[in-house]
Amino acid sequence: MRIKTYLQNSFNELIYKVTWPSYSELQNTAVVVMTAAFIIAMIVFGMDYIFENIMETVYSLFY
Repeated sequence: MRIKTYLQNSFNELIYKVTWPSYSELQNTAVVVMTAAFIIAMIVFGMDYIFENIMETVYSLFY
């Protein structure tokens, strides 16, 4: 009985209380997320490239 009540309440909340974004809001949010992901990926790439060069320099000093 408790599961049935839970499912009914969940369904009612999804139908009547949740505010779903419009298609244009969804597109704008997707663009923001893709842009942020690209910027973060470029930052990580830059840090990796710099660290690789530092380590190559350190290794070349000892070998």
